[in-house]
Amino acid sequence: MRRFAVLVVALTMGAVVVSCTSDDGDGGGAPTTTSPGTGSAALPASETAGLIPKERWRAQQDEYLEFASGEDLAPGSPLSLLAHATAAERAGEEPDISSATVEDFADTFAKLEAFEDTGDFDINKMLFLWLRHEDDLDPELAAAFEERFLAFKYWWTEPTPEGIVDSQYYWTENHQIIFLANEYVAGQTFPDEVFTNSGMTGEEHVAHAEEELAKWFEWRARFGFSEWLSNVYWSEDMLGTLLLAEFAEDPEIARLASMTLDVMFVELAGHVQDGTFGSTHGRTYQKDKLNGRDEDTFSTVKLAFDNTSVDYDRADNATLLAAAERYRPPEVAKQIANSDETAVFRTKSSLPIDPNAPVDPDVEAPYGTTFEGQDGLMLWWGLGAQFPWQVVPTSVAAVKEYDLFETANFQQAKDLAPVIETTDDAGLQQLALSLGVQVNPGLLSQVDTYTWRSPNVMLSTAQDWRPGQRGEQDHIWQATIDPDTLVFTQHPRVPVSRAEDASDNTSHWTGDGGIPRSAQVENVNISLYDPAYEGDGGVGSGAYSFTYEDYTHAWFPTEHFDEVVQQDGWTIGRKGDGYIALWSARPTEWREYAEGEFTRDLEEDFDLVAPGGPDNAWITEVADASDYDSFEDFVTTITATKPEATGSFLCPDNARCVPTPITVTYDSPSQGVLTYGWDSSKPVGEQVPFTVDGEKVDLHPEGIRWDAPYATAAFDDGVYSAELGGASLELDFTEVTRTTER
Repeated sequence: MRRFAVLVVALTMGAVVVSCTSDDGDGGGAPTTTSPGTGSAALPASETAGLIPKERWRAQQDEYLEFASGEDLAPGSPLSLLAHATAAERAGEEPDISSATVEDFADTFAKLEAFEDTGDFDINKMLFLWLRHEDDLDPELAAAFEERFLAFKYWWTEPTPEGIVDSQYYWTENHQIIFLANEYVAGQTFPDEVFTNSGMTGEEHVAHAEEELAKWFEWRARFGFSEWLSNVYWSEDMLGTLLLAEFAEDPEIARLASMTLDVMFVELAGHVQDGTFGSTHGRTYQKDKLNGRDEDTFSTVKLAFDNTSVDYDRADNATLLAAAERYRPPEVAKQIANSDETAVFRTKSSLPIDPNAPVDPDVEAPYGTTFEGQDGLMLWWGLGAQFPWQVVPTSVAAVKEYDLFETANFQQAKDLAPVIETTDDAGLQQLALSLGVQVNPGLLSQVDTYTWRSPNVMLSTAQDWRPGQRGEQDHIWQATIDPDTLVFTQHPRVPVSRAEDASDNTSHWTGDGGIPRSAQVENVNISLYDPAYEGDGGVGSGAYSFTYEDYTHAWFPTEHFDEVVQQDGWTIGRKGDGYIALWSARPTEWREYAEGEFTRDLEEDFDLVAPGGPDNAWITEVADASDYDSFEDFVTTITATKPEATGSFLCPDNARCVPTPITVTYDSPSQGVLTYGWDSSKPVGEQVPFTVDGEKVDLHPEGIRWDAPYATAAFDDGVYSAELGGASLELDFTEVTRTTER
């Protein structure tokens, strides 16, 4: 097991100057010298040779900037100002953004002064704009930005002004890197200034951020992202890492940020289909998951990989990548994204924690980590582990110390306040265990993902992850042909959404009443639904109201397919040369939507409902046209063998029957006979395993972080390798080395 003492020492001892030069010039990593707002200096050839070539990368950046600056200038948007100023600068023109005024930022400044959530996102973009284009801004606006940088609260341990309720959310891993990157760069920029909220100097802020950044980079290197493959929050992670890669004066921190971005781009590249990040996701929303164009990562994918003919849809965080001067993604990531080879990419991410295991007063945190103190708070709350009994003592202490029940993000749990005040830690741990299935909807514990991708279709799954438990924002499996044509299933917690619900944790397509027991081999997925708790009651609202809907359903947008056939329980679609077949054990019907309900402007059937109960079995098989003589041949072959399913849900209406666990047998034309089962009343170790032709499939292989023909890494190791198309990438986070070749 590799450790990261070298990393911590490197960050606390100061900069290591790199003196090598390269004809390839700038390119993402540790510069020899830099100052805020400048580009980058020469880098060693070992770091630049295998990056996307400068001229090609600049062309990709400028294509995006042409689109983003083609929109009217939005004077209150840092991204719009940055896009217009950078596009003009690249064209050899004088940036013209001085028309933006303090009044244009009135709402943003009011939000910051009220300490509302996502203020860290605003400060990040303001820093990027100010560092690059301070001289192009109206002087009063530039001064107002500086005032906000000095007044911002950069970490939860800082004081809060009297009379203010601090509703900023610091703890998820994306917020952590953004807050810390902001703190580091702001402190570096104003080293001798006293920051008005904290009373610390900029130099002291840099020291604090350095210490916490060392932990964050270590955890990502060893364990990956708990918000795995997120088509929302990876866009935010890039805000923090890119700010450091672009502006950090310490070459070690700049390089660590670039290396972390490299990891993200390689992992992203292996999970995109026609520009769509159509994988399983640790966190996503209804607003992002129904069409590839809606993803917060779509523009970033198109900019970085240039692997879709679909036009840019909106200007967003990709603007920061388009304006980057130091960082360029590795060429091998682009090769992976554009590969025509059929391949499987397996990943393991996050840390194991079981909120349903018996309480053990001597429990030890995994992989040498801790459940206690500020480090335990940062680590476990970073993966949504507020309420597993193992973390409850630390969580309760944090809630009390920082008055979190008064903040906006904890209001839905405020009904728990009397219980916390009157119960000791041991009692609270037992209570947390008794409600472990219900009260951990946002828990992003260790996950094994499996993604099969061919030239025309992709299938991706979180393997056997937290089955039967309550979920929130997780997205367990998806089949993807292109941005418009994708399919997935879900058990919703609430009825049909309206447009304004699209960003809610519990919207019709976002929150899980019960996470399925899902498994995939190659191009076939089986997902078994049966919540492991009764769907009534609760102790609050939102996440703590334990109700759910009495059906499962599928997103299947028929108007985006070229052909759709329904036969023998199967719904089968073709788009171009990609095929998707979906089977439900319960009979299905298309939901009719009323005016005002959320449809994403679809006019034909898209919501395939299996009514009658929350328990069901769904099977998905995808294929390329080259695998069959025709689409008709695919339909005939798929429907020739009817899957066999057992379970209480198959009882006739109103009939009494003995509760029976779900078991499925499916004779797949491509993979052989598959079996799988789920009994929500039994522990994981007593479940019917996933088998192929009688052989048990290991859904949780030990030791891997990446496992693909073109990418390998061991879990808890910090060393990553990728190679394809003559390009390669080697990252060693222990030694803080980045080597690229082509």
